[in-house]
Amino acid sequence: MKRNIVITIARQYGSGGRTVGEMLANDLGIHYYDHELIKLASEESGINESLFLETDERCRKSGFFRKQINVYKGEIIGPESKEYTSEANLFNFQAKVLKKLAETTSCVIVGRAADFVLKDYDNVLSVFVHAPHDFLMEQAAKVKSLPEDELEKYIAKEDKYRAEYYEHHTGQKWTDAMNYDLCIDSSKLGFEKCVEAIKAHCRVRFGEDIFD
Repeated sequence: MKRNIVITIARQYGSGGRTVGEMLANDLGIHYYDHELIKLASEESGINESLFLETDERCRKSGFFRKQINVYKGEIIGPESKEYTSEANLFNFQAKVLKKLAETTSCVIVGRAADFVLKDYDNVLSVFVHAPHDFLMEQAAKVKSLPEDELEKYIAKEDKYRAEYYEHHTGQKWTDAMNYDLCIDSSKLGFEKCVEAIKAHCRVRFGEDIFD
């Protein structure tokens, strides 16, 4: 690869965005980051990984993210502060890891509002993967054995959480196409062609020989 490039992927639940991300990373021979980001943030901060997971789950259950906006500004709170292990600072450390990755390696990153954190990097391509309701239901049913009405509620709940998480940390709407370089309907292309569409966009953006 001619230079380091990072592809961030935000996705609706059931759209296959994670699958597309994994396929893309495998195709390009670069690393794929999802839950591993929490481990890296733990190592960066010295804060136990379990605290990242517990805080995320507590905020999810309490509806914390919809109650307030706390736009990420790039700072890190020092260990001398009682806010060192706050939700905001845990996100700050995850963002710090994202920036290190963007500066040092080519990779695919799923979730974590990575498109916003890395918006000022010229080697980053941000993607949003979406699909119509019926396709989301069909794909979700492959991994969740739930009655149709319960599955519908589950999808809505997951996307609501993602939207609230994104808006809390960015002050922007998760589904706003203006936040992304490329929006893809996975139901129209299928996962393999989604990968090809992202690669094609990379060639237009970064040069035809970017993958040579």
